[in-house]
Amino acid sequence: MSKKRGNGEGSIYRRKDGRWVGQYTIYTATGPKYRYLYGKTRAAVAEKLTKAMADRNGGLIFDAGNLTVGEYLDRWLSDSVRGTVRISTFERHEGIIRLHIKPSLGRVWLKKLTPAHVRGLHREKLDAGLAPATVCKIHSTLHKALSQAVSDGIVPRNAADVKAPRPTPEEMRPLSETEVRAFLDVARESGDRFEALYVLAITTGLRRGELLGLRWDDVSMERSTLRVGRALVRTGGSHTLGETKTRRGRRQINLTPRTVSTLKAHRKKQLEEKIKLTGLYKDHGLIFATRVGTPINPENLVNRSFKPLLERASLPEIRFHDLRHTCATLLLGRGVHPKLVQELLGHATIAMTLDTYSHYMPSMGDQAAGAMEDALG
Repeated sequence: MSKKRGNGEGSIYRRKDGRWVGQYTIYTATGPKYRYLYGKTRAAVAEKLTKAMADRNGGLIFDAGNLTVGEYLDRWLSDSVRGTVRISTFERHEGIIRLHIKPSLGRVWLKKLTPAHVRGLHREKLDAGLAPATVCKIHSTLHKALSQAVSDGIVPRNAADVKAPRPTPEEMRPLSETEVRAFLDVARESGDRFEALYVLAITTGLRRGELLGLRWDDVSMERSTLRVGRALVRTGGSHTLGETKTRRGRRQINLTPRTVSTLKAHRKKQLEEKIKLTGLYKDHGLIFATRVGTPINPENLVNRSFKPLLERASLPEIRFHDLRHTCATLLLGRGVHPKLVQELLGHATIAMTLDTYSHYMPSMGDQAAGAMEDALG
């Protein structure tokens, strides 16, 4: 066979079977590697070689080597995710990869992963009975990981650039004004130790984790304000205080007189509990805590207090998160500007607020028509 070599410019030669081969060198973290191109004619190989070497010189070298999808995802978690996100976020990604992605795609060569593989993963999980919203979370984790692989020049494209299953729209069930009064009346009359939590949830729209992460030094009774800066998050099977869900979640809220009054009564009861359990009470400064001062398990709150109160008030079984929706819909129904509701809820954009709650503002159309009538006389 004959070869034509250039200094760093690759080479083209013809094999005994008549096919033409182009050879060039790339440089990786593990050292130089040869790459080969094939064609029926010398001209065809020369064209491929020119393009490949231009990509090499421009930094577009894709070298997944013998990495499997599973090996790459483990590396991604270790090198790109750990220490850059909240612990709870890392654990969510790790769990999705370990339980869902690796069992299905872990042994596939990363460089041979295709959109068909990803669509197959979607179908497998849906057929197994997972909700579309859960499959979307699986898809999102895989897409993030593969985006990093593309950014690092390991693969040329993101195989997860396919449509994820459309999640079923979240069905919200906010309480009406009459239902809210009935719920809070039952909480007060039954002496539920979390009455103040429910008042705060409905009047401020705080998320459950934000409520359970509040400390007494976050509230000013004199100024009737509350500072939201942390939340109770699940990490490694237990609950600890961490950051709020988003940066926008760190906010200051004005409290209603009823909320302040209820918080004062709650603080008095909590101090009485501490005195009774002197030596056993572990004071974390939490506004809402167990009887010994430790963080509350959110599921215990729902099952032992929230659901029984709904039943006593003869109200339908709703999610705790629907109290947040209740806050928003009550305010918007009373004509409060959506921008103020956005700030209260800690939404990233006003579009999120409007997309979620616009259908709970039936008077907006009448207001628009009335304003136009006034403008035109």
